[in-house]
Amino acid sequence: MGGQACVFYGAAQFSKDIDFVVMASQDNFKFLSEALHDLSAQRIAVPPFDQQCLARGHAVHFRCQEQGVEGLRIDVMTRLRDLPDFEQLWIRRTTVTDPSGQRFELMAVEDLVRAKKTQRDKDWPVIAALVEGHYRSMNEARTPERIMFWLRESRSPERLTELVQKFPEQCKALLPGRPLLDLAMRGEMEQLRAALDAEMRAEQAKDREYWAPLKAELEAFRRAERSNF
Repeated sequence: MGGQACVFYGAAQFSKDIDFVVMASQDNFKFLSEALHDLSAQRIAVPPFDQQCLARGHAVHFRCQEQGVEGLRIDVMTRLRDLPDFEQLWIRRTTVTDPSGQRFELMAVEDLVRAKKTQRDKDWPVIAALVEGHYRSMNEARTPERIMFWLRESRSPERLTELVQKFPEQCKALLPGRPLLDLAMRGEMEQLRAALDAEMRAEQAKDREYWAPLKAELEAFRRAERSNF
């Protein structure tokens, strides 16, 4: 669900870790614990590794020690802001099989775009690359759902201007939720760029608001761990 998934989708992003979203269940927590044990993975930061923390929306961070994966960082989550539960994410997933037959289960690009709407500036060019890559690869196999996705998520003023001209009815349907499409329809490029920037800043503010209470909990976890030494 992170940078490694972006690489699979062609939105290349250098990443030193692997991010996973996993099913939040007792049995799966046991399987996850066993897999981390096989990798000699050690928790490297707060919060603690328990179901309650994962259910709250925290990410738990590990560093692998097993031969062949030494130093690999793994981040695990079960809940993501503005995304459905694992069961729905799994239904919508993309499965990629490499030449050796190894299967990789990726978060659907539509969900990955939503997951990347963070307060970090570096994630937003990745969103633009994901949407643009999806448009280029799927344009000849477009569906109503894909058209709506491109209109709803494209970050390129030039591409948005093209899309609203090609799909005016779908654009009108999305106007209440994304009013900057009206600027694309009128070809007001500078205003459109400013509106896209404002849209990004608003989403970053939402992400900061979401994480504020979780960050407060992390600080409490840090204080508790320091007091135990």
